[in-house]
Amino acid sequence: MSEVFDDDLATQRAMMFDSAGSAAERQETQVAVFAYEAPVRIWHWVNFLCMLVLCVTGWLIGQPPPSIGGEASTNFLFGWIRFSHFAAGQVFAYAFVGRMIFAFVGNPTARELFVVPVWSRQWWHDLFSTFKWYFFLQKRPQRFIGHNPLAQAMMFTTFVLPAFVIIATGVALYVEPYGIDHPVYMLTDLVFMMTGGSLQTHAWHHLSMWLIICFSILHIYAAVREEIMSRQSMISTMVSGWRMFKD
Repeated sequence: MSEVFDDDLATQRAMMFDSAGSAAERQETQVAVFAYEAPVRIWHWVNFLCMLVLCVTGWLIGQPPPSIGGEASTNFLFGWIRFSHFAAGQVFAYAFVGRMIFAFVGNPTARELFVVPVWSRQWWHDLFSTFKWYFFLQKRPQRFIGHNPLAQAMMFTTFVLPAFVIIATGVALYVEPYGIDHPVYMLTDLVFMMTGGSLQTHAWHHLSMWLIICFSILHIYAAVREEIMSRQSMISTMVSGWRMFKD
């Protein structure tokens, strides 16, 4: 598998530099390379909206707002909060599963979120080079069609892994009130056995949420920073799919 990944990476870089031409030409033109297919881009923005709804409603579920006076039938605020949380959670889970499936059929950049090539010597070399760029120890960044190695490592450890945890614990907590009659109660039982109980499952769910929030802050910072400093498109790439390399 490492050979396939390295071949894909080499092909991508060859396409980029072949299109770029000479150094003089690169100073006058922009090089466009297609990076992200439509399913990846759509998932990215759907995922963003789901996370926004989940974090806000999850916080309100953990810290409920004061009760509103009057007839209960006309004041269903907390019910709508829970409904929004459950609905966004289901979209988030199904979209995540779909994104995993597309990783097997999409282009090489579609696999980067789930396949971190720690077995590749070149990947480690690029990782340390990216570290130097982010710590202002390198004047120019390396160019990558998809994510740089540091972004890959961060996304896998602070988004993909917490996403697995938050989905599993979320389903378990959702099913818990329905008892053993629910079709997937066996999953709830398994999760509770692994975490140590309902209270601990809540704790893992909240911890995963905070990890994803921290990831989101760093992700936005890195995207804006690279858009400005690295002379390549970032935010617009996730809209159009095309990576623009300037200079």
